[in-house]
Amino acid sequence: MTVRVLVVDDSGFFRRRVTEILSEDNHIEVVDTAKNGADAINKVSELKPDVITMDIEMPVMDGITSVKHIMKSMPTPILMFSSLTTEGAQATLDALEAGALDFLPKRFEDISSDRKDAKRVLCARIRALAARGLRPPSKNVSKSVSIANQPVGGKEFCKGDFKLVAIGTSTGGPVALQKVLTRLPADFPLPLLLIQHMPGSFTSAFAERLNGLCNIIVKEAEDGDALKPGTALLAPGGCQMLLEKRGASSVVRIREGNEGENYRPCVDLTFNTMAKVFPGKVLALVLTGMGADGREGARALKDTGSSVWAQDEASSIIFGMPGAIVEAGLADQVLALPDIGPSLMKCV
Repeated sequence: MTVRVLVVDDSGFFRRRVTEILSEDNHIEVVDTAKNGADAINKVSELKPDVITMDIEMPVMDGITSVKHIMKSMPTPILMFSSLTTEGAQATLDALEAGALDFLPKRFEDISSDRKDAKRVLCARIRALAARGLRPPSKNVSKSVSIANQPVGGKEFCKGDFKLVAIGTSTGGPVALQKVLTRLPADFPLPLLLIQHMPGSFTSAFAERLNGLCNIIVKEAEDGDALKPGTALLAPGGCQMLLEKRGASSVVRIREGNEGENYRPCVDLTFNTMAKVFPGKVLALVLTGMGADGREGARALKDTGSSVWAQDEASSIIFGMPGAIVEAGLADQVLALPDIGPSLMKCV
């Protein structure tokens, strides 16, 4: 199947560059380009592409306004191109909230120092979004499943005396995390660690946005931060967040990511340190995202007796990460996104 793409950007050079890269993939066809958001709306209606790449700042109509119109009239998977600045982060988060599914840095050098790898990432994202499409909300098509064949909705399906909740996610994660965390009360009794694949310039803005929307406290993690009930620490982009025992308490350690590490932050690395510090005491969740990051860390947690939940396929933007958990037989629960927050409350 060929993925039909509409490329939207006010720069003729950038439109040509993206078109050339996507056209190198035998499974992708650029059906047309648009020079602003209004032009994009007209061409989406006419061409019905499978995926749209969208710039944010454009004349006549900006990308965020265009996303809102498209998602209302003809929902289509949209990949945003963003500048790695504080303003770019805020605008990208606005676009994701408006309905865009994913984003990439507009400077391909920020995707990868290897040009071929940057091209591969872009084409892979486009194919993944096309395969996902836009399905109906999970509440209409899916029911949460208890792998242990025990009822969802009470403490009977939770294993262990938990000391920590950990959530790992990637593509689709910003919106998924918002939906989960806004369901938690200010007196949520456990600390939370959040690992979201995201550039370093984005995580501070994302933490601030979540903190403004949630009853719990959300902040970008800093080296030496202590774990506190009702506080969620978000791993800084470009870094790794590890857990360390310090006397009677536990703190996070933040180190710079290494060039050879595929993910910065990496869910596997954080989960692995949790397994050592809190054996059998972690409730880990793996939400929507590409790839399989989190699977081996979840395996280490399970080996110590901790519990692992996965988001279900119907409510995931990309079922890669949670799907890897399910396929490996590591999921104690497979839950629709709207059920995760309430289930956390009933469990802890």
